[in-house]
Amino acid sequence: MGLLMLMVLQNSSVVLVGRATRSGKPKEEMFEVKHFILVAELVKLLLSMILESATSNVSLIHSLNVNVISNPLDFLKISIPALLYLVQNTVLYVALSNLSAPMFQVCYQTKLLTTAIVSVFLLGRHYTFQQWLCLTTLGMGVAGVVLSSKETTEAETTGGESLSTGLIAVTVACLSSAFAGVYFEKVIKVPGAQTPSVWMRNVQLAFFSVLIALGQNLFKPSQVEFMHGFDATVWVLVFLQAGGGLLVAAVIKYADNVLKGMATGCSVVLSTGISVMFFGVDLTKEFSGGALLILASVYVFSNKIECGKQKGLGQEEGVQLLPK
Repeated sequence: MGLLMLMVLQNSSVVLVGRATRSGKPKEEMFEVKHFILVAELVKLLLSMILESATSNVSLIHSLNVNVISNPLDFLKISIPALLYLVQNTVLYVALSNLSAPMFQVCYQTKLLTTAIVSVFLLGRHYTFQQWLCLTTLGMGVAGVVLSSKETTEAETTGGESLSTGLIAVTVACLSSAFAGVYFEKVIKVPGAQTPSVWMRNVQLAFFSVLIALGQNLFKPSQVEFMHGFDATVWVLVFLQAGGGLLVAAVIKYADNVLKGMATGCSVVLSTGISVMFFGVDLTKEFSGGALLILASVYVFSNKIECGKQKGLGQEEGVQLLPK
């Protein structure tokens, strides 16, 4: 539950700080998103190396030699989620270009259900009817919270938008996110003494992410200089984004992808609530009802898992592995 709370705080902070870096600034002073992604992944790679060195009984050079140079096939496995995340980030821009912000956010919450479904097939995980109901009500709650925001108006709508293209893009994004997250969970939870640590897996994932981000910057160079617009607030966002990647890995390692998704849902409530206090967003009945649905869903879902652990059945009652 502690990791869940940290995940909520991190997600909310990214939303609020990210908004602060973009609001009230002329377009020519804003940072380039491609530059931001590359810098954030480089910081994540550095932090992962530091954590691997601090928690491992051997030197970082030895760990890299054992887990990368001497085992290239295992190393290459991590390129799969990195490529899937690239697909996700690419189609998200397509979705955002063709859907209004509220519709996009509501539709994107279906990744909670797709993640649960993919977990069943790839991990042999079983969820009870009560937990499936929690996931459904969570999505409904997030929809209520997002649609309650009156910041986005019909004035945002521009010509040339295609609803069908946007819905297809957001569906592909949800599936890519689900497969990438569950695949990464499966890789880092493989039992065995020689399995790389979660921080080494982050080193590997960040390495491929840096290569992909570097390729995007080289093949599609920006018109502005590298790191243009990087002020103190942007650097805070860089470390929040990089630290969030490490936190996601820890949540996946010690919990699972569905709880990670539920933390994202809770962060929608927190960030919107802060927006009510500081950004003048109106608090509506839809927000209150949606927030209640989200918090109740998270409480019931997580306590179902904890009850299974406390029974000492060898497996969780709420999340069980299907017989092979």
